[in-house]
Amino acid sequence: MNSIPGGLRLVIASANPDKAREMQEVLLAVLGDRVELVARPAEAPVVEEDGETLEDNARLKARAVRAATGLSALADDTGLEVDSLGGLPGVRSARYAGPEGNAANNIAKILGALEGCDDRRARFRTVALVAMVDDAELVATGVLRGTIATAPRGAGGFGYDAVFLPDGGDGRTLAEMGADEKHEISHRGRALRELAGLLSAYLPDNERP
Repeated sequence: MNSIPGGLRLVIASANPDKAREMQEVLLAVLGDRVELVARPAEAPVVEEDGETLEDNARLKARAVRAATGLSALADDTGLEVDSLGGLPGVRSARYAGPEGNAANNIAKILGALEGCDDRRARFRTVALVAMVDDAELVATGVLRGTIATAPRGAGGFGYDAVFLPDGGDGRTLAEMGADEKHEISHRGRALRELAGLLSAYLPDNERP
């Protein structure tokens, strides 16, 4: 595995600004100025996320943006897996309430499905993938276990954060935590820190940890 001449440039393939911001914050905290992160260009194609797994969807997005820009591209896909719902919504988490659904509708559907249910155990799973310009693919996974709250709490985060109570926390949802605090424990933070270790092999020798 050879370093990329001129250093490492990555396009963040996500069209979700909240997710893109988290990716940038976590990777820069680990790799600093050893990596240059490039915003997804407006003209990049919209990718239909119709894969059967989180990794499939991350790969679809990363390859499409790599083809559009000629740069290595970083994408992820995240699913909320609820035990008593048989792992749903899983890979369909972003569209759980329908193709035009939003976070509020998705949360309302989850809470409705769990009404009266004692088993509210769940996990967030993130798969982060980089499609490199040399055609290699780097893949990392992060998991955060917890439970689903009975009502949304907190103004931070996005997606299902307002109803997710992480294990080992102090009773707050992810949406009640500050950004740095969330990154330290989150599924996405864990996946991206693992991915940063894989990316270090592509850094010039004098910039590797």
